[in-house]
Amino acid sequence: MEHKIWFTVLLNKLLAWLVTPVLNALRVPPADAAHPIPDFLAMQVLVIFVLVTAALILRARLSVENPGKLQHIAEEILLFARSTAEEIIGHGGGRYAAMLGTLFVFVALCNLLSLVPTLAVPNSELKIEVSPTGLIQATLGCAVAAFLYYNYQGFRQHGLMGYLKHLCGPLMAIAIIMFPIEVIGNVGRLLSLSVRLYANMLVGGILEQVFGAMIPIGIPVIFMALHMFVSLLQAYIFMLLPAIYISMAVSEEH
Repeated sequence: MEHKIWFTVLLNKLLAWLVTPVLNALRVPPADAAHPIPDFLAMQVLVIFVLVTAALILRARLSVENPGKLQHIAEEILLFARSTAEEIIGHGGGRYAAMLGTLFVFVALCNLLSLVPTLAVPNSELKIEVSPTGLIQATLGCAVAAFLYYNYQGFRQHGLMGYLKHLCGPLMAIAIIMFPIEVIGNVGRLLSLSVRLYANMLVGGILEQVFGAMIPIGIPVIFMALHMFVSLLQAYIFMLLPAIYISMAVSEEH
């Protein structure tokens, strides 16, 4: 199995000896033992590496008197995430800003990755190149992280029995009806989060490559600008929806 992305090749050379035995032990053997790490996952690892590196550089250069450009950018993102959290969740919403801001930055960078030469992920079925988030596996992973986080916050706020009661609705008389509805709706948010992001990024990638091939002069630049706009918009939505779910999970009144 050949990989077009150089970082995937590098990651597999470094970690295949570890990843393949682990997957075999979990009884999910990779299709190619020498290349167990797929392109979309390698690109997400690359984004994490970039974010961690940027965080370490930022920490070493933190300054109150003379903040650098990286610090200004980080502060603006944090303020944006904090204001969004406080507006949606209400009092105490700032405590969730770190997670919401991380979701925004991570998804935004993944969305924009296909604009970087040699880092677009090949979609073998459609024979196009897309962002990592143009594959359902990547968006589902992000959705699972958000799902686990807001439910954890609900359990943390109300306790185990309190959160289960929270899912039963305002009246115990209708709990037998409300509880399965709430559980199904809760799980359905995984589908909502993952499919919305996946579909938008996949369609954007298709349109960009189709029209770019048909009219190669000028059109690619327009679609690249549109891709950047959609990438940031979808990252914001992916931050906004978990904020709403957190608000619902930690609220005292259902």
